[in-house]
Amino acid sequence: MAVTSMANSSIRDFQKFNTMNMFNNVGFPVSYLVIAGGGGTGVTGGGYYGGAGAGGYRSNVVGANSGGGAGAEASLILAKTVYTVTVGAGGGTEASGSNSVFASITSTGGGRGGSPAAGAQGGGSGGGGFEPSGAAGAGTSGQGFSGRAGTGTTGGGGGAGEAGGTDGQEHGGDGVASSITGSSVIRGGGGTSGGPGNIVGGEGGGGQGGPNPSSGGANTGGGAGGYSSGSGRAGGSGIVIFTLPLQAIAVFSAGVTQNSAVLGPNRVYTVTATSTTSETVTIS
Repeated sequence: MAVTSMANSSIRDFQKFNTMNMFNNVGFPVSYLVIAGGGGTGVTGGGYYGGAGAGGYRSNVVGANSGGGAGAEASLILAKTVYTVTVGAGGGTEASGSNSVFASITSTGGGRGGSPAAGAQGGGSGGGGFEPSGAAGAGTSGQGFSGRAGTGTTGGGGGAGEAGGTDGQEHGGDGVASSITGSSVIRGGGGTSGGPGNIVGGEGGGGQGGPNPSSGGANTGGGAGGYSSGSGRAGGSGIVIFTLPLQAIAVFSAGVTQNSAVLGPNRVYTVTATSTTSETVTIS
């Protein structure tokens, strides 16, 4: 005899079972934003120092962008297993930033800003060149833009959203906005170079350059600002943000600093620090 009706509760139970069974067999759909640590700026030699590049910026959030002018990356399905999670530190003085990692996604640390003692480096976004003719660092495709060369004066560091010097030679490039947490936040700004004035860094955590420079913003991957003739600054630390359906469970290793919040059918995990490069998240 054919079944022609079913109680509402039975239909709901069947739909719930079917959905969970799909996740069990295939894996969980994941959206992510992975930003590396920003570059630091120079401390030795005379003259003005270039602004540092922002950390690499990678995202697969639908309708958003990655760095370097790229669109959202491909969708990602993660099976139930253990994955690496690393938040890259900002680069110290005259050092590039460190990579951030989530599962198979690696974002490259931002390039240091140039000085007479240590030229600008490439990275997620590239560092700006020192005066009067220092070369700039290149950005990484799909992650960030290049810095601005030192031509007559210093160049700004590259940002995730635009090249260094786009808004004036010494300015750091702006970052990219993401609403993965439910609110739009700009991250990945490049540091401004060390010209004679106090110039605000690229939007999204980029450090101010000049006589009173600042470091890149924490958990933005912002590049450090360059100094006019003296002490450099550190890049901003990166961040890893990802979403999982509410049915999934995420357990982090002891060295992970994170928080989570429910957003619609997903839980958003925001990882702000990892004690080592061997920290993990177990998804089940």
